Amino acid sequence: MPRIARTIQNEVAEPVQDELDLNFDIPVNIVIGDVRKCLSQLPEQTFRCCVTSPPYWGLRDYGAENQIGSEITVEAYINDLTAVFREVRRVLTDDGTFWLNIGDSYTSGNRTWRGPDKKNPARGMSYRAPTPNGLKSKDLIGIPWKLAFALQQDGWYLRSDIIWNKPNCQPESVKDRPTRSHEYVFLLTKSEKYFYNWEAVREPTKNQKQYRSKRTVWDVNTEPFSAAHFAVFPPGLVEPCILAGTEPGDVVLDPFFGSGTVGLVCLRTKRKCVGVELKTEYVQLAQERLRPETDLFLPRAAINVI
Repeated sequence: MPRIARTIQNEVAEPVQDELDLNFDIPVNIVIGDVRKCLSQLPEQTFRCCVTSPPYWGLRDYGAENQIGSEITVEAYINDLTAVFREVRRVLTDDGTFWLNIGDSYTSGNRTWRGPDKKNPARGMSYRAPTPNGLKSKDLIGIPWKLAFALQQDGWYLRSDIIWNKPNCQPESVKDRPTRSHEYVFLLTKSEKYFYNWEAVREPTKNQKQYRSKRTVWDVNTEPFSAAHFAVFPPGLVEPCILAGTEPGDVVLDPFFGSGTVGLVCLRTKRKCVGVELKTEYVQLAQERLRPETDLFLPRAAINVI
């Protein structure tokens, strides 16, 4: 039960959120709940790094009321995420980094309903938002940069735009534009000075005899997860973020935990992780996915679900 605090002036009782019962002796903590409520229960300056991929606007129906990604307008979606990531900034250490993967969307052309995909029920949306103000039918909306600039305006330092190039991208049936094969990963920080281990992510030159600083185009294949009807955050995309942004033993946050890729990479690189996930079904998938890693590296119970 939440504690009750009284304001002396007007004697109105207001709930005060207790901090979540995280156990940092255990490498993975998973919090079940809406990120908009759960993040406020995390202590300040706890995490060295945040790596996440929020639900994309208007793409999937996760079956939850008022879910992020189902907003009627792009502006509401951007506002929701900006508020969430403001809390992320609060719980990051001063030298922490925030790695944000985000994809784009096209306008719906004023179509208001999309039926379910037989292979992927989550792709069906009971409602499709109308064409945003100022845009036209079939326009590319530009959500990644709208969000990046909103976060910059909100106080984040926008340090890098990384292109996630997908060599095995999903084919599209469109005949009037190129097939989309990339998404963005933005690197954001709380201040001008922050922890970034460039040596940990050096990459070999073409002749394989020398190393260079990591470039801003990352070739990473998408990876299916047999237990889910959706593509998961690939470990190859997450690992450079964690290696560059943390040291062994540091704690990493993923406020949209999904199937648990960030937790998986943390286990493999000897970091700790806290994930927040709205759907119990996905938490169960994440536990199944992480359990072989915990059995391999850690003989005792290694996942704490709150």
